Amino acid sequence: MFTAIFGSVEAGAMYALMALGVYLSFRILDFPDLTVDGSFVTGAAVAAVFIMGGMNPLLATLLAMVAGFLAGCVTGLLHTKGKINPLLSGILMMIALYSINLRIMGKSNISLLNQETLLTQFTDFWKSLKIDDAIQSLFHTLGLSSFIPKTWGILVIMLILAFIVKVLIDLFLKTDIGLAIRATGDNETMIRSFSANTDHLKVLGLGISNALVALSGALIGQYSGFSDVGMGIGMIVIGLASVIIGEAVFGAKTIVRATLAVIGGAILYRVIVSLALRVEFLETGDMKLITAFIVVSALVIPKMIEWQRDKQKKKKRLLASKEKMNDEEKSGESLAAIKTDL
Repeated sequence: MFTAIFGSVEAGAMYALMALGVYLSFRILDFPDLTVDGSFVTGAAVAAVFIMGGMNPLLATLLAMVAGFLAGCVTGLLHTKGKINPLLSGILMMIALYSINLRIMGKSNISLLNQETLLTQFTDFWKSLKIDDAIQSLFHTLGLSSFIPKTWGILVIMLILAFIVKVLIDLFLKTDIGLAIRATGDNETMIRSFSANTDHLKVLGLGISNALVALSGALIGQYSGFSDVGMGIGMIVIGLASVIIGEAVFGAKTIVRATLAVIGGAILYRVIVSLALRVEFLETGDMKLITAFIVVSALVIPKMIEWQRDKQKKKKRLLASKEKMNDEEKSGESLAAIKTDL
């Protein structure tokens, strides 16, 4: 079980980048962007094709981000300049990206096995530090040798990358442009009254969002060892699940806390799915059903808890008002008795 949870945390750190992208479009811009299902594959496809062509994996991953940025910008242009409904513009771009991704790869699947990827470079660098040996000796000393994973390098590096991206997003959203994007999502009419070009802000925000999604897709493709045209199906639901779970568990009162909650939500989501799949009557094919159940639970349970708290508060207020009325009645009876005695 430890190995399964460890792998889930490892994958969750990579999916956290995608969840941060979804957070930017869904929460900051208030834009239901379904481009995610296509741009995730675009990132994996571009990275895989360039790596197979002999390009440096780091440069290939950066180009994958550029491709995702362009896809997000096109979605923004469809909405702002084409005056297409936000949901429909995302769906149209998602459908278009399916064919574009097939064109990029030339086939439905590209294998990256036996290829040098960004993650293999990270792993080789980590091994040179000899940190795994120190951790393994510690586990042996504690009698936990059966729980030792092959390497801690990918987990540590992906967590560091996720937190670097989180900090960059936090800093960006505090700049003038970032504040304008946040204002566009909160009240577009108000920010327009200050002569801000909300069309450009939306296009930029969606571009950054899908760049992060494509980065996640590129890393997942290199992690799993292949790029497949169908690997992005349901990514928007996974991203929303990560955002909703993170906000429900960790809270989202500030931007800094919200982005941290998204990372935690992405990791927690992968762990929950991993544990759910270990239940005997559930199979791998039930993963989408599990995802739907997790999202529904994350939406309903906090509201039920809040409703219960409100109910308890109302009861306390009612009891307090009754006690106050009783005290007033008693004081009134005492005054009446005094007057009678007089």
